[in-house]
Amino acid sequence: MRDVLLYSLLRLVLIGGLWWLLDTVTPYGFYLSGLMAILIATLLSIVLLRRPRDAAAKRWQASDERRRATRVPRRDEDADEEDELLEDAEGSRVRRG
Repeated sequence: MRDVLLYSLLRLVLIGGLWWLLDTVTPYGFYLSGLMAILIATLLSIVLLRRPRDAAAKRWQASDERRRATRVPRRDEDADEEDELLEDAEGSRVRRG
């Protein structure tokens, strides 16, 4: 959880810092600076935040694998009934033909 929180916090700091910088330096206005900051921060986070992103991804993957391991497979009764109907239909075709 710490890895995911750290990565999210670093991305928010990057967006906020770029937004403030673009808003004070450029004449584009508050909202356009915000959109530009989000775009630039997204691109920069791919390059600059590689280690925190990889750690968060490993944490997400481990969590997903644990969840899948504990999940009980469910039977789809509708699919089972449909399979039975198809098998009956195929059986009756074979008997006729």
